[in-house]
Amino acid sequence: MGELLKVSDVELYYDHVYALKGVSLNVNEGETVALIGANGAGKSSILRAITGLKKVRSGEIHFRGHRIDGTRPDELVRMGIAMVPEGRRVFSYMTVRDNLMMGAFTRTDKAEIARTLDMVLGRFPRLKERYSQTAGTMSGGE
Repeated sequence: MGELLKVSDVELYYDHVYALKGVSLNVNEGETVALIGANGAGKSSILRAITGLKKVRSGEIHFRGHRIDGTRPDELVRMGIAMVPEGRRVFSYMTVRDNLMMGAFTRTDKAEIARTLDMVLGRFPRLKERYSQTAGTMSGGE
């Protein structure tokens, strides 16, 4: 399997304060990766940089061999890059199913959408149990 994501020597600021200095990481296809660190360590900042929500000052970000730093977030979503923010960010009045389907709004292949949904429900069986209920009735841990 090839390289999926490559972050090279990324620097990011909030105003004049360093948030990231020289951050590099590689993710290969098929890998599961966790970003672990204390509050303020830069976990969310690197994800914001990768998803185009925060502009990097220097360094490069590549996805599937294409340079993506500076790419608009909506274009990155079409490429398959998105961030699920921390906290209870669901459409509470919609069902669990409808919330999950929001992640497929740029896709057109219905068979692929169904396969992906089956995979997600297989990994998160609690979502399958709660599939038809409104998302706002779920606990924070669900």
